[in-house]
Amino acid sequence: MKLASVILDIPTQALDAPYTYALPAADGEDSVCAFSFASAQMESLFGDDALTGGVVDARAVDAASEVDLRAAERSGLASGGAEGTCGLGAGVDDASPRSRDYPVEVGCAVLVPFGRRQAVGFVIDVFEAGLPGDETWPSGLDARKLKSIVRGLSKPYFDEEGAACAQWLANRYIAPLSSCVRLFTPPGGIPRMVHGRDGRWRLEEQKVGEVDDRWVVAGPELSAFEPRKNAVRQEAIVAAVRTGELRVSELSAQMGAISSTLRALESKGVVRIVRRRRMRGTPDGARSGLAGAAVNGMLAETCDGAPSASAPIASTIASDGFIPSPKPMLTPGQESALAAIDRAREHACGEVVVVDGVTGSGKTELYLRAIEKTLAEGRTACVLVPEISLTPQTVGRFRGRFGDMVAVMHSRMSQGERYDQWDFIKSGAARVVVGARSALFTPLSNIGLIVIDEEHEGSYKQDSAPRYDAREVARWMVARSGGVLVMGSATPSIEALYACEQGGSWTKVDLPDRANGKPLPTVEVVDMAAEFRGGSRAMFSRKLVEGLRSELSLGRKAVLLLNQRGFAKFLLCRDCGFVPTCPSCDTSLTYHERGRMLACHHCGHTEIAPAVCPECGSPYLKKFGAGTQRVEAELRALLDGMPGVGPDVPIIRMDADTTSGKGAHERLLEQFAGADAAVLLGTQMIAKGLDFEDVTLVGVINADTQLHLPDYRAAERTFSLIEQVAGRAGRADLPGRVLVQTYEADNVAIRAAATYDRERFLRAELPKRRILLYPPFVRMANVLVWGKDEPSVRTTAERLFAELEAHIRDFGGDGWSVLPASPCVLAKLRGVYRWHVVVKCPPEDDLSRVIAPLFRARVPEADVNVAVDADPNDLL
Repeated sequence: MKLASVILDIPTQALDAPYTYALPAADGEDSVCAFSFASAQMESLFGDDALTGGVVDARAVDAASEVDLRAAERSGLASGGAEGTCGLGAGVDDASPRSRDYPVEVGCAVLVPFGRRQAVGFVIDVFEAGLPGDETWPSGLDARKLKSIVRGLSKPYFDEEGAACAQWLANRYIAPLSSCVRLFTPPGGIPRMVHGRDGRWRLEEQKVGEVDDRWVVAGPELSAFEPRKNAVRQEAIVAAVRTGELRVSELSAQMGAISSTLRALESKGVVRIVRRRRMRGTPDGARSGLAGAAVNGMLAETCDGAPSASAPIASTIASDGFIPSPKPMLTPGQESALAAIDRAREHACGEVVVVDGVTGSGKTELYLRAIEKTLAEGRTACVLVPEISLTPQTVGRFRGRFGDMVAVMHSRMSQGERYDQWDFIKSGAARVVVGARSALFTPLSNIGLIVIDEEHEGSYKQDSAPRYDAREVARWMVARSGGVLVMGSATPSIEALYACEQGGSWTKVDLPDRANGKPLPTVEVVDMAAEFRGGSRAMFSRKLVEGLRSELSLGRKAVLLLNQRGFAKFLLCRDCGFVPTCPSCDTSLTYHERGRMLACHHCGHTEIAPAVCPECGSPYLKKFGAGTQRVEAELRALLDGMPGVGPDVPIIRMDADTTSGKGAHERLLEQFAGADAAVLLGTQMIAKGLDFEDVTLVGVINADTQLHLPDYRAAERTFSLIEQVAGRAGRADLPGRVLVQTYEADNVAIRAAATYDRERFLRAELPKRRILLYPPFVRMANVLVWGKDEPSVRTTAERLFAELEAHIRDFGGDGWSVLPASPCVLAKLRGVYRWHVVVKCPPEDDLSRVIAPLFRARVPEADVNVAVDADPNDLL
């Protein structure tokens, strides 16, 4: 008998193990009905009737499946209807199409019994179990209570490696198994069970899938066919097809209703109507750079005219005529770094190579060469880039070298576009994947190289379940595949530097010089406090104003960084000190000039800015701080009155508001590149990934914005940001200059970044972290507790603290500690109160193994949520 291990698609930490089901019986055989592996636990919850054919109360089962961490789910609930039937049971509607049942294989979605309804699950293993009583029969599995999978719902989404990774993620990050498996499924392309208004459950098929166009192509009788007189439409269609193939939609747009005419021509063999796969988001449905003929080769015809599966994509790569971008001569530093990567690849044991290279040192070219060697060995490569750095420039570098074998995945694409790229990767045609952190989970097989660019970026840590760190997942993957992990940055994270010092499988290689031999730009710190004492009230220092005038008047470009959003940070009453705050979040409202609106960027709450202080009635409710809109307005006024510059110099603003539309990011960068003199004003998204030869001035308007955040990484982030944005200047023949405005000119992070002196920064930072017990000297888990009722949240948090203390005392060890429960820095967010408990342990200890049993066994509460963030990126 064949059995399958299935992960139910129900996001709850309590479902911490797969369920065992029998495979559906072959046609003509008796069907074995389902019961889950955890039947003994179910008996203790619902009594003997649940195991002997009695019907479990549907309300209890449904309630258990709707709320995370319900006791019923913890007990492994998966019963069916009456014994001997495989029906859906009461309260379930099988309104979904049954026209296609798929084989049950590892990675596919399946429909399984779950109480008196059904659930969608994902198969992570299929194995031969023999017969009950055999040695191969799973221990503890009662054959009388075994139930079968109802049917397969999809082709496989992932393979055995994907299944193993999902289980590792669930264990490492104490996350629901279903949330981990979903990482490996196509965007918008999986079936799910939904609860209708009538109380019945129904299966909802995938919303996103392949898109096929109908094409009119020449038939065998086309050349000899002559339309009869007055057959105007036939004549027009034949003439059009003789010039080339056309979409039916194009002909319909020109000629109106042509269905009957096409059927008549098709019946005579004059034309053929075929369906062809269209790739969304690319010109004419093709992948970027893919020849039209190759796309036409994607056609998928079956005997009944249905669209094909995606497998033919693999045969459509148009390599003919593709000319890769030229390869520059490598510098000695690049040669040495590439040799280190080659050695790691030869060792084939999952080594990590950290490329510590200044901005402009040629890290991207190094990645390209390493990928080329990996592809030559018949393996594949995955390149991760922070979302804000995933610019058209970045993607262009990889497609310019490897053409149409490059797939791209990022959040600015539509769901349909991401599905097509996912399917392109699944087909095997894509051998290089470039994308944000989620690109790790695309169905790329035989991975030989993973590159993580800007590895210091916090965006590689997911902030919702499963709260994984892409760097750690990549390490696990290359260790399994015998590949190499390359992590590059001009400012490697302290954790990466520390790991390299410890040796083992970590190696650091240095690229201390720019690839073109040009020097790094000079960095000057401007003390804004001194400017204020000197009588200046302007946003821009005298030195920055003079720098803008001199560079822009020569037809050069400048980049100004502002690490904020909105027109002004907040409103402040100069009489009583009142600051308008969000009614749902413990944060000040951001002032936006357009419409004089106050907005909360956490929950989206908006209101009109009051004319006078609501507390004391004072008219001195003034804007305080500076956002991108206000800086843009003041900069515009400054440039308009500047001799040699004037209103013709454009200001291109890039922030979350201006780049929210599809294609806006690319459009703004093209506008900046096409101008003669111009200023690019933006937030952190302009600090990296941009390479413009004529940028000669970089200004940091408020370098100390992050310094006083209650975050142990605040100084490190400030140091990295200044060094990263400084690297945008002087990247070609023209020398660069950087001006850093700050009210804390003596801060060691700012001073060290200004002199490119990382050692100075580390000498100040590392002792603090060692004393205060922060990474890399410990591992941490941030236990988050949240809900709408503050007393309940506090009570749960304090109880968890006590439970964790006792648990760590029994199962932890030396160096373990639990910090008392306390409100989060953002104590209220979107109307929800937030508390947390922090657990710390030595870096070599297995944090998750020790604390996971406590959370897996927790009985959930209806009004309070609990989640564990292992290795958190911050404690806000």
